Amino acid sequence: MSETAVGADTRWHTDCESIMSTETMTIREMCDTFDVTPRTLRFYEAKELLFPQRIGQKRLFTKRDRARLKLILRGKRFGFSLEEIRQLLDLYYKGDGQQLQIEESYKLASKRLEDLEAQRAELDSAITDLRDQLKWAEKVMASLIQPRIAS
Repeated sequence: MSETAVGADTRWHTDCESIMSTETMTIREMCDTFDVTPRTLRFYEAKELLFPQRIGQKRLFTKRDRARLKLILRGKRFGFSLEEIRQLLDLYYKGDGQQLQIEESYKLASKRLEDLEAQRAELDSAITDLRDQLKWAEKVMASLIQPRIAS
């Protein structure tokens, strides 16, 4: 590898490290990083789930905000309510090495998985019933078309 290529590779690696270790991010950087809108970030701020630093009108999001947003988005994906997410996030600061937070997250996630599996079973049953109805309708339509063709 040439010296130029090594230098470029080193600069790229250093740039990536500096982005990842950035203490704060702007609202635009957060939106780009997490694929959310500014409105979403302001909403989570209003709901007191995120606490960006304010410098005039500018919001600066800390590493803590980034970690919280990642957990919020994951919780929403799993179907947790914002209140459930808030309660889990608040447990982080109980001072027990996150034990209570992990235990409560586990209980909540287990219950959510149970609910999702029950919903899937209901959907599977509805899909089977709907397929049966479609097959019946196809047979009825075919039988209605047959006499017209014969005439």
